[in-house]
Amino acid sequence: MHKKWLPFCLKHRDTLLLGIALMLLLGAALRPSIPIKRNIHTYLLIADITQSMNVIDMSLDHAPASRLDYTKRMMHDIIAQLPCQTRISIGLFAGDAVAALYTPLHVCKHFSAIQQTIDHLDWRMAWTGNSQLRQSVPMAAKLLRQMPEATKAVIFTDGDEAPLLHAFNTRNLKDFQGSDDFYFVGVGTDQGAGIPKLTENNQMIGYWSNESFAVQPNIAQVTASKSSGRDDSVAVSDYDRYISRRASAYLKKLSEEIGAQYLDGDDPHHVLQHIQKHSSPRYEIVAYPIDWILATLSAVCIVSAYINQDSKRQLTHTLRKRFTKLRQTRLFKARHDVAHDNHF
Repeated sequence: MHKKWLPFCLKHRDTLLLGIALMLLLGAALRPSIPIKRNIHTYLLIADITQSMNVIDMSLDHAPASRLDYTKRMMHDIIAQLPCQTRISIGLFAGDAVAALYTPLHVCKHFSAIQQTIDHLDWRMAWTGNSQLRQSVPMAAKLLRQMPEATKAVIFTDGDEAPLLHAFNTRNLKDFQGSDDFYFVGVGTDQGAGIPKLTENNQMIGYWSNESFAVQPNIAQVTASKSSGRDDSVAVSDYDRYISRRASAYLKKLSEEIGAQYLDGDDPHHVLQHIQKHSSPRYEIVAYPIDWILATLSAVCIVSAYINQDSKRQLTHTLRKRFTKLRQTRLFKARHDVAHDNHF
């Protein structure tokens, strides 16, 4: 049978190709799709909004920027590159607690709302002036368990504990569970800078002094650390400023202690790659459009229909003719003369 059909197909090759192209175009117009399985990742992006995040030791668009502004830009960039099936919630960290602003939302359907939430993150949203990251980890784990779906926490912080840790206020995390769902992203520099002291109107009035972070290893300080009261003392000289640095070593140690992962926040793309590296326990069946595949095949058929043997021979002849003329130009001739003159 194929002996009869083969000569027929070769004889009417162009007509058959155009007919196939037409059917492919009609199929593409129907916008068909096929069901495929995709992993669904859900993240709670937690921004440290304590006052040390106001330190200006980062750079955005070749201009100085605070750690919080840098964090907001990094969160923007990460969300913009996430697949549409990803679900995102924004959280805040201050004191020893973590709060989620809403349940996870589809990143594409609610893209504008999520980005606006990030734009409005501000240090004045903090409910306390302390920064007890270690104490907040169990609270964050409890919050993740309350989420309607499996969620990973990505905490953007400089790791600067205030009050400073000592034997009386260092919580034992030996029995901590749920560490696979935690990522710590370090923000800041190793050189660091003074922590600006700002008014409620966001006006700078000085810097936090070393005395504000002095360690007094006794019960009184542990109790006082729970207070949200504000110390009005202001550093008046450079040597009296408390220098806040990114606590990379501490964040790495804390991550190892609870089995979490530490990521350097200098490269947002690096952070995105790592948080998406692990497979998600959840997946859904989504429609994958194939109209562009059919349209591409149709274009190939149309081009093939108009390229016959005569066209191939004519194209080859034209290319050879142009190449011959090109070789006879003064450029190639000059190169030949130079090579000849330099020959010994």
